[in-house]
Amino acid sequence: MRILFAVPLLLLGACQVTKDDNSTTLSFNEDVAANAAEDIGNAAENLGGAIANEADQTAAKVENKVGDVDVDVNVTHKDGDEHTNQQ
Repeated sequence: MRILFAVPLLLLGACQVTKDDNSTTLSFNEDVAANAAEDIGNAAENLGGAIANEADQTAAKVENKVGDVDVDVNVTHKDGDEHTNQQ
């Protein structure tokens, strides 16, 4: 979403101003604008890939630290305890 705020600034960079003796000309260079848009797309793609890689690496580290956990539970009941569940 924040990238949308940068687009007008990049488009402004594609404007070229030429000043002569009595006139000033403002022109828009489509090639520069297209290259800027392509660069933004590539940067966003690279950023997304880096985030995905970091998430995968973090998940692998957590899995390696935790590993498999075996739990043995021994439950003994006292005879005559009114709170025990009798089945």
